Amino acid sequence: MLPEGIHRPVKVGIVGTGNVGATFAYALLLSGLATEIILIDNNRARAEGEAMDLNHAAPLARPARVFAGDYSDLAGAVVTVVTAGSAQRPGETRLDLAGRNAEIFRSIIPKITQFNPSGIILIATNPVDILSYVAWKLSGLPHNQVIGSGTILDTARFRYLLSEYFQVDPRSVHAYIIGEHGDSEVPVWSLANIAGMRLPVFCTRNNFGCIDHELEEIFTQTRDAAYHIIERKGATYYAIGAGLLRIVEAIIRDQSTVLSVSNLIQNYYGINDVYLSLPCVIDRGGVERVIYLELNDEEAIGLRKSASVLRKMIEDLGF
Repeated sequence: MLPEGIHRPVKVGIVGTGNVGATFAYALLLSGLATEIILIDNNRARAEGEAMDLNHAAPLARPARVFAGDYSDLAGAVVTVVTAGSAQRPGETRLDLAGRNAEIFRSIIPKITQFNPSGIILIATNPVDILSYVAWKLSGLPHNQVIGSGTILDTARFRYLLSEYFQVDPRSVHAYIIGEHGDSEVPVWSLANIAGMRLPVFCTRNNFGCIDHELEEIFTQTRDAAYHIIERKGATYYAIGAGLLRIVEAIIRDQSTVLSVSNLIQNYYGINDVYLSLPCVIDRGGVERVIYLELNDEEAIGLRKSASVLRKMIEDLGF
């Protein structure tokens, strides 16, 4: 036990040191949120190389102990971020991808919970909603401790594109993408607002056209952004790295921040026993509660449809 007045280091684990894991580790180091960052990868040499590179940045950033470790090193970690998994292969279905990554999770998740049953597990591996549900089932932990990054990235893309259209700071746009992180995701147009004004009112009062087909194109660009980025550079990792950092910050600092993350949904517009994204209050314990949104009929139908897509895939995987 540590002497009174001596605080334990803030430890964060990262399982998977590919583009997303390494980018998140870099953002985490620069943030100063963690005093220990443990990198775990099936390719030990890759994890060691990333740790070396990050440590060389420490004199220019925030001091932290960064090292390639084993699952036993996760003991006491506030949160473990899982980015490990396979990318989708040409011609492969999302169910095939989910099946392969679920098998990888069978070896990863029990090891995390063995050494750190009280920490939060944050899943970023795709398909993230399915794998977050799988991780929850494999972990045996309460669902509030197993979170998926969900639509935090889609929501950020949505807010950015709306900010470009309305010519304001993206931080001044409040709008959510809910449901699946994927093709069935749902934009919540009815609650989107700037300066407390719903978009139709904002448009009228501030002389914006708010042309329907232009707004619909904003959602299309939001939904399909990953395809366009991957076509140009092969992968996406900066924005999701920032999204993971924001979730981790809310956990470490016990902020009770509302973020669109994936968690177990029960009795919500008729939806049960599925992981999907809704605005959730995030604090040191993980998901403190799910915010109940006042959706219009079209949005509620879209959310139920998204849930049915995910529920079928979960059943097809045998979970």
